[in-house]
Amino acid sequence: MTDLRARVAAARTANNFDALVAEIPYARFLGVSASVDASGVLAEMPFAQTNVGNPALPALHGGAIAGLLELVGALELIWRGDAAVLPTLVATTCEYLRSGRPITTFARAEVIRRGRRVANVRARAWQGDEGVPIAMASLAWLVPVDSGQ
Repeated sequence: MTDLRARVAAARTANNFDALVAEIPYARFLGVSASVDASGVLAEMPFAQTNVGNPALPALHGGAIAGLLELVGALELIWRGDAAVLPTLVATTCEYLRSGRPITTFARAEVIRRGRRVANVRARAWQGDEGVPIAMASLAWLVPVDSGQ
């Protein structure tokens, strides 16, 4: 397996994070794919019955939505940085704004501040209209100090 920098470089060349996402078991379980456009990383989670938390509505499980938000936050941080190793999530707050319907869910993230050791990222998920989020998350990541190896 090649190092993270080489895998990110390949993803940048292809403008597609699917190869990196495929290495993450939970992302594979959720069916997440990711691409890059002018706004940054765009993650997509197609509807799957396994992602339903409330079959009576049906509504997506909050853990599936939070997993999507965490994933897009990590990918955006990796995309904007030059990491040799993956960042570690140290704190997260997820706000569920409305029920996730049984349709495709999209997510984007923004790096608010990247310090020497900690990065703050804000992520949002939506269905249909990007201006109407179903959930938002604040994520704090421990950014490894690169030893140059």
